[in-house]
Amino acid sequence: MPATPSPASLTPLVLVHGHPFDHTMWNPQIEAFSAGRLVLAPDLRGYGACPAALDAVTPFSRFAQDIEELLDEAKAESCVLVGLSMGGQIVMECCDRFPERVRGVVLADTFPTPETPEGHLARNATADRLLAEGMRGYADEVLEKMVSPFADASVKAHVHRMMTATDPRGAAAALRGRAQRPDYRPLLTRLAVPALVVVGADDEFTPVSDAEAMHAALPDSALHVIEGAAHMPNLERPAEFNKALADFLATRIDPAP
Repeated sequence: MPATPSPASLTPLVLVHGHPFDHTMWNPQIEAFSAGRLVLAPDLRGYGACPAALDAVTPFSRFAQDIEELLDEAKAESCVLVGLSMGGQIVMECCDRFPERVRGVVLADTFPTPETPEGHLARNATADRLLAEGMRGYADEVLEKMVSPFADASVKAHVHRMMTATDPRGAAAALRGRAQRPDYRPLLTRLAVPALVVVGADDEFTPVSDAEAMHAALPDSALHVIEGAAHMPNLERPAEFNKALADFLATRIDPAP
């Protein structure tokens, strides 16, 4: 019978949340995977319990530095990075900053292209709005795009609660940093580790075509489209998301000898 890797030998997972959420968006994954391996699910600076950034802009390089420091604190020499939406773009920044520590990546409902001139204006305008009005109006407007019409009411409530609880200063600083992000497409073509691309079939923010383009660009990747889910398939369809992640980890990252 093949030996089963012990939990201590399994590669740690780092779960990077999107905007404007916090680490609790990963609750189904924390519950599913933390018994068998180290799972790090931080609140990004300015979100959740992490104090709001005092700077007007939080660049992705700052988020990536925070994650690297988290790995140092946990004494984790390597990891699998899992990111959704903005979190996926921060994962790409991490791959550029400390590639030697990355054993694999999961890119969920995200995209690698830089901001367009129109998008740059729009993100900064949204940042101004959040600072002036707070989070509730924005949260009310985008909720039905974040999750599909099929999402459970408890999921919708959780997503809305995360958005309204976010400090507008942290959200605005991150939006301005996101507007300045680089083009990650060249990085994807030279990524030397296994990748899993996941997307909700009904995602309007990052449609399936974006996921297909990333899958085509990555040298070693698998694509998993989750039906009946929009921008947050890890919450809307956690069993299917967790199975895709578990299969990826078992076959590509920590296969049994």
